[in-house]
Parts: sequence; C-alpha cells; structure tokens
Amino acid sequence: MNTTEILNKLGITQLNEMQEQTISAIANGSNDVVVLSPTGTGKTLAYLLPLVDRMLNDGIQDTSKLSLAVVVPTRELALQSLQVFKSMGTSLRAMALYGGRPTMDEHIKLRAVMPHVVFATPGRLNDHIAKDNIFVADIQTLVIDEFDKCLEMGFQNEMNVLLESLVELKQRILLSATHSEGIPYFVRMSHTKTVDFRQEEQQTSSRLDIYKVESQTKDKLPTLSNLLLSFGQQSTVVFLNHRDAVERTAQYLMQQGFVVSLMHGGLEQRQREDALYKFANGSATVLVATDLASRGLDIPDIKNIVHYHLPETSSNYIHRVGRTARWNSTGRSFFLLNPEEDIPEYVEGEVKDYIPAETNTTPPQPKMVTLYIGKGKKDKLSKGDIVGFLCKIGGLQSSEIGIITVKERYTYVAISLQRLRQVLVKTKGQKIKGMKTIVEEVE
Repeated sequence: MNTTEILNKLGITQLNEMQEQTISAIANGSNDVVVLSPTGTGKTLAYLLPLVDRMLNDGIQDTSKLSLAVVVPTRELALQSLQVFKSMGTSLRAMALYGGRPTMDEHIKLRAVMPHVVFATPGRLNDHIAKDNIFVADIQTLVIDEFDKCLEMGFQNEMNVLLESLVELKQRILLSATHSEGIPYFVRMSHTKTVDFRQEEQQTSSRLDIYKVESQTKDKLPTLSNLLLSFGQQSTVVFLNHRDAVERTAQYLMQQGFVVSLMHGGLEQRQREDALYKFANGSATVLVATDLASRGLDIPDIKNIVHYHLPETSSNYIHRVGRTARWNSTGRSFFLLNPEEDIPEYVEGEVKDYIPAETNTTPPQPKMVTLYIGKGKKDKLSKGDIVGFLCKIGGLQSSEIGIITVKERYTYVAISLQRLRQVLVKTKGQKIKGMKTIVEEVE
C-alpha cells in the first residue's frame, strides 16, 4: 500500500501545503525535522504518511521490530493518534502505551501484538524500556508530538532519560502548534529542517470569532447557564483551570438540566473515556474540562469554546481555541468575564460583545445516549455484530444507531435516547455472539 492508496482510503483528494512540505522534509530520512503549525491542520497525518511509506518500503511489516516511537504528553493524544494510524488501513501493527493501567497488562499485549509503531506517554515508555519489554535498538525514528508540552517542567527528566535510552535513532521529528523557547540539548537534533506554518500576523484561525460576555457578579455560573442556553444544541467545551472548579461547574449545570460530560486529570481512565465518548457522539452537548482537553482531542463539529477561567498563558489559549474551527469549519470563542477581569493582553483580533438572548427555554436534551457493552475486539466483536445485536435483540432500526467505537475489551455505542429504556430491557441477560455481556447506559 502506498501513499496514494492510503489517501484514497481516507477519502482525501488533496493535502494542504503544510502536509506536503512536512512529507518532503521527512521523506528521505537524512534530516531531523521540526514542524510548527496550528492545531487542526493535520500534523498527525503529515508525519505518519512518509514514515509509514518508508517502513512499508523497508519491509518492516514482515518483521516483529518496533521501528517508530511517537511520544505524546497525554493518553488522550496517544489514543487519538493511534486511531488516525489505524484509519490508514496498512499492514503495520501499532498500539498505545500510557499510564492509568498496569504495565504488566501492556507488556502482555506488547508480546501479543508485536507492534511496529507505539504511541506513548514518556513515563510509560520509560517503564517498558527499563523492564526490557521494548528492544530499543530497533527504534530508528522518534516523533515528539506537542513537544512544547512534553518538554515542560515535570517532563524534562523523563524526556532526558528516554532520549539517553534511544541510542540507534536516525531521525527525530518534533511537532507543535505554538512557539517554544528552544529544543533542549538532550534531543540532539542535527541537519534540522523546519516547516513553519504559524502565521505571525494571525494568532488563531480566521474562521474563529471572538466574544466577551460580561457577568455582573463574581460568581459566573448563572451567566454561563444563560450563555449555554443561547447555544441550543451546539457542541460546546467549557474550560476551567482547576479540577474542583470543573466538578462544581458540571454539578451546577446538571442541576440546571444540562446534559454534561466532565474531564480532568483526577478521574480514572474509564471515567475520562466515558466522558469523551459521550461528548464526541452527541450524547452530551457540553464538555466541562481543565486544559487536559485542550490537546489531542480531534472531535468534529465543536462550535463553541467558553473560557470560564481565563487561560493562564498564550499557549493554553491557542490550544483551547484549536478545538474549534478545525479544517474548514467555523467556530466561536467566548471569554466569560466578572467585574474584576479583562481580556488577556495576548489575545489578538477583534473581541466583540455578546449578550445572551433572554429566554425561558429549558436546556436542550441530546438526541442520542451512550451504551457500554462489556465485550470488544478481544472477543472478536465487530461493529457489524453490534448493529446486528441491537437491531435483532434490542429492537432498533439501523438509523437509530450512531457512532460505534469497539475497544479491546468493551464497546461504546450511541443510540436514540427515546429507545434507551426499550434496549436496556430487551438486551438484559441476552448473549452477543453466544457470550453473555453487560449492556448499560454510560452515566
């Protein structure tokens, strides 16, 4: 399979200029490469296309060698990048490595999958290397995605250890959406080629409109509720700076009748995944989150970004608003200001006033709801099996089934909210492909 076949499979007829220049810079393997480009411009595909093409031409798919390591700052970005890789449909094997689950479980899977590519957080990759679960001599290419985040305080030591371990590297590729003060000495880049598509005159996408919303009181929750009411069914992410504030805000909105997902670093992995899948498949119209959600989430059709707390840095702001106005879509960014707050100085472009329309409308309810099914790929379950089960046993029409995501040991599926009770009753105690399973609503 070559690049043209991969693009045809993905339904992509033309790459953008950044992607073409990145592919050219990476292709021959003799240069280390730095790619600087705004979020939502397709950097993941840009680096994967030439690297996958090279591995296939080298015959890596016929071996058990781990040739490419992609280091990312969060598990969410690891999973998102893995999904992009799998969508390419090549014969290469890959898996994601990240904290929040036992290293031994991953080790068992590593031995079973024998991946050619891993997408990993720095600490977890170091764990596997230290335990000799990964043979570092085979890794010839390293990608550090969102290197500005990976190289922040707290990641420096882990990255230092990692780079010292990868002694056979032939090419290093660093990617970021924002400016970095520099590349630390231990990355040891040479013959570097830079692909810089940051627009100096334009901090954010031209398809992004920026607004400010005035709150008459320091407690902005009632103003937030009115603002969200004015959005109707539009998909919205509300950003806050602290975990406890996320919990408090989400609880308030749920009491007002909004269907909300919440996300922060203190949640268990399953809770975070539940929240993301509910939001991504339209089972929740609002995601309330810390800046953890500002990176690595490629969810289409996010219309609004609300800064309940002001972004602490320009970089945080750029990554937040990068969740909307992706590719050719439009989006809106709202600063929610109390009487003591002003628009940060680093925000460029016109900031318009926005006054939520006076309304007595109750919060809109999503048309879909998310089910958890306790079987997955390990059980030889496919999307077709899920559709058949829900239609035959659950009594659904195929048009009443939305996005299906089959994980290793379980599955998320969106179904019509109106048919939830019926499906839960009809599938209780039933078997799927001869196996008893749990079918429950994701709360």
